[in-house]
Amino acid sequence: MGTATLTPPAAAARPAAGKQPGQRVRPARERAFWPFLLPALIAYSALFVLPSLFGVWVSFNKWAGPGSAMTWHGLGNYLELARSEAFRTSFVNTFVLAFGGGVLVFGFTFLSMMVLRQARGRAFIRSVIFLPMIISVIAVGVAIGFLLNPDGAVNTVLGWVGVEARPWLGPDMVFKCIVAGLVWSSTGFYVALMMSAADSIPPHLYEDAKLVGATKWEQFRHITLPLTWDVFAVSAVLWVVNSLKVFEIVIAFTTAGTPASPPIQARTVAVQQYASVAGNGVPELGSGAAMGVVILIVTAVLIVLTRRVTRRERVELS
Repeated sequence: MGTATLTPPAAAARPAAGKQPGQRVRPARERAFWPFLLPALIAYSALFVLPSLFGVWVSFNKWAGPGSAMTWHGLGNYLELARSEAFRTSFVNTFVLAFGGGVLVFGFTFLSMMVLRQARGRAFIRSVIFLPMIISVIAVGVAIGFLLNPDGAVNTVLGWVGVEARPWLGPDMVFKCIVAGLVWSSTGFYVALMMSAADSIPPHLYEDAKLVGATKWEQFRHITLPLTWDVFAVSAVLWVVNSLKVFEIVIAFTTAGTPASPPIQARTVAVQQYASVAGNGVPELGSGAAMGVVILIVTAVLIVLTRRVTRRERVELS
C-alpha cells in the first residue's frame, strides 16, 4: 500500500512575514507616494510657503529691511493703508483694470471668435493679433509712452490734420491710456486660447444651424460659447490673477512719458508697493508686505467668485 503524502498549503495562503492576519498590504505605488512627493513638498514649503508666512509677519511690523531693527506695529500698517490716498487710488485703479479691462479683453475676444471662425486667412490674422503678446510688456509701455508724449507721433499727426494736441499723459488720461495699452497687448493671448477651443467644434453643428436660419450671433450664443465655456472659465481666472499684479507696463509707460516716478493717478497696487519698498525715502517693508497681504486676500476672493460665476454644467457632444 502506498504512503499518502501531505502537501503543505500554498505560500500565498500564509500571512507575509511581519504582517498580522487581516492587515492590508499597501501596493508598491502607494508606498512610493511620499518618497516622491516629499522632496517637492519640502522645496515648495522652503521657497514659497515660509517666505509668504514671513511676509505676513513683516506686515505687522515696522522694518526698513535687513540690517535694521524690526519693531512691532500691530495693525498699524493696515490702518495707514486705509488712510493713504495713494494706496486707495492704486487699489481703485487695480479694480478698474481687472473689471473694465476684463470686459474689453473678452469683448474683443468673443467678437474675434465670431469674425475669425469662417474668415479667409484666419490663421494669419490670429498670428497678427497674438503678436503683441510676444513683445515685451516693457517695450510696449515704452513705445506707447513715446507715441502719446506731448511731442510724440500721435499729437504730431493730430496737428497735421488740424486737431488740437491732447494731454494723453495728463492726470485725467494717463490711466485710461495704460488700460488701452494693456488690453491691446493682452487680447491676442485670450483669442488664441478661446480659438483653440472653438476649432475643436464639429463644423456640422454650424451647418445645421445655418439650415434653420440661425444668425452668427445665435450660432455663437448657442454653439460656440457653451462648447468653449470651460476654456473661458480658465481664461477668466488667468485674467484676474494677471490684472491684479500689473507692474511693468505702468513703469515703462510713465517713464517714457515723464522722467518722474509713476504719478499716483497711474499706479496700481503692485506699483504702489514698489514705490513703498524702493522709493527715494526710507524703504518701509512693513507697509509693502501689508499691501501684498491685502492683494493676496483680494485675489483669492476674486478667484473664488470668478469660479462660482463661471460654473456651469459641462456641455458634451452626443
